[in-house]
Amino acid sequence: MDIQAVDQFAQQLIKEAARRIRESFSYDLHVETKSSDSDLVTNVDRETELFFIEQIKTFDATHRILAEEGMGEQVTDLTGVVWVIDPIDGTMNFVKQHRHFMISVGVLVDGVGKLGYIFDVMREDLFHAIAGVGAWYNGTPLRKLENLTIEQSVIGINARWVTENKYVDYEQVSKLVRTVRGTRSYGSAAMEIAFVVSGKLDAYMSMRLAPWDIAGGVIIANEVGAVTSTLAGEPVQFLQSNTFIIANPSIHPILLDQYIHLLPRD
Repeated sequence: MDIQAVDQFAQQLIKEAARRIRESFSYDLHVETKSSDSDLVTNVDRETELFFIEQIKTFDATHRILAEEGMGEQVTDLTGVVWVIDPIDGTMNFVKQHRHFMISVGVLVDGVGKLGYIFDVMREDLFHAIAGVGAWYNGTPLRKLENLTIEQSVIGINARWVTENKYVDYEQVSKLVRTVRGTRSYGSAAMEIAFVVSGKLDAYMSMRLAPWDIAGGVIIANEVGAVTSTLAGEPVQFLQSNTFIIANPSIHPILLDQYIHLLPRD
């Protein structure tokens, strides 16, 4: 695969998809629910995913697409070139706020992340990386993350983590919230990952994310020194949903060892 050619094509494709999404605000949105009332999908999600599929297949018909709305082919392995795409990450924000949603794209070759992209559709901000070469924000190189203490950290975390739940010891998480400098919740995993790789946040965690939520961000993270894993400290997988954490390397082990204790599942 010609990495430079695919990178140039991917950047153009993402920006064109974003333009089409912005134009969609001029016509009616059709909103449906999926697994719950908070899990939304719109006609624009599906139209954008189809646009990606059509353009990628025209570029190279051998490339396969694993995408959120399932409109690509069935992907059960990661051999060859696989694009992992979330056409709109943060659909609730897209519907309710018309901002704070992202396009997330990762390009894998034989299961190894090679190209990663997170694009803020409304701000037209691009975070992207080429594995082994570097990461950029709107063309400016992103620096390696600097060390900091847990007390200096600002973390991305959803409010349900500090209420009784079946996933983690919420009392320990409450202790974490009282220890760190601050917390934030933006409603888009890709946005919060982008903020960690650029130093605007120092960690972000989720109880359940799909491959298309994280693929692009994990590739960018590798280039700036951020650490990604499941909440059990294991490598994330790109063919199944995972618990997920991305963090500055100086606090990743502290978060897992001292504060994020998974509860046993039945």
